[in-house]
Amino acid sequence: MSEQQKATNITWHEGQISKTHRESLLEQKGAILWFTGLSGSGKSTIACALEKKLHDQGYLSYRLDGDNIRHGLNKDLGFSPQDRVENIRRIGEVSKLFADAGVIVSTSFISPYKADRDLARSLVLSGEFIEIYVKCSLTACEERDPKGLYKKARAGKIPEFTGISAPYEEPEKPELVIETDKKNVDDCVNEILSYLKSKNIITA
Repeated sequence: MSEQQKATNITWHEGQISKTHRESLLEQKGAILWFTGLSGSGKSTIACALEKKLHDQGYLSYRLDGDNIRHGLNKDLGFSPQDRVENIRRIGEVSKLFADAGVIVSTSFISPYKADRDLARSLVLSGEFIEIYVKCSLTACEERDPKGLYKKARAGKIPEFTGISAPYEEPEKPELVIETDKKNVDDCVNEILSYLKSKNIITA
């Protein structure tokens, strides 16, 4: 449903300010940090801590969180496979706009399907999409269960729950793998910051 272009007689209008102009103003490069992983793996926790660290260092960043987006932009979507696809498609397009504005945008979504993550990657230039696999064992995620979702899923109260009754396709070649059942939040954030510096997205 998401691939069809319904609007006709439309024209793309170029402005006078480019992405390079905006990046120069901000003294950073626009990029998408795509956090993916099971529920409870630590995606939102790390993205929040990273956003704070970037802000403290003088960089403009923004965070798109899975639950937050479903309160507004994607409140018409559920968790069926079709709705999950559309959910990620919309987030990919919104993230592209942030990156084009020169902003470092962090997205915290389970995004269980590889094809959907690849589609989001295809929207921007090489190097602008940084897939961060927040890796955590299912056992550890269930032990944390901050929202009580695994307990409900095991009881059959939540259908199509990723990792229990719906699949999660692990990233094959992510830019970063953050093992949150082995490292603390600060170490994870510092690892991401080091990567951003190595790619000149932020300055050393």
